[in-house]
Amino acid sequence: MQGVGFRWFVEKTAVSIGVRGWVRNEDDGRVHVYAVGTPDQLNELAGHIHKGPRMAEVRGVEEQEAAMQQLNSFHSE
Repeated sequence: MQGVGFRWFVEKTAVSIGVRGWVRNEDDGRVHVYAVGTPDQLNELAGHIHKGPRMAEVRGVEEQEAAMQQLNSFHSE
């Protein structure tokens, strides 16, 4: 979902929760999020992502585990 500030929304939310990772727009319109945190932090972030920012229409969220990257912050790519 691009054009509604979704990437900015995810970055702002992740930083406020204390999650590390990154977010980027994909060429096909999807947004890819990689997040590292406690289970509670990740669940909270996922809840916000499922809802999205005010003007967004979230059509689906796919979650999967990934190899852990060593990151010190959350940023947009």
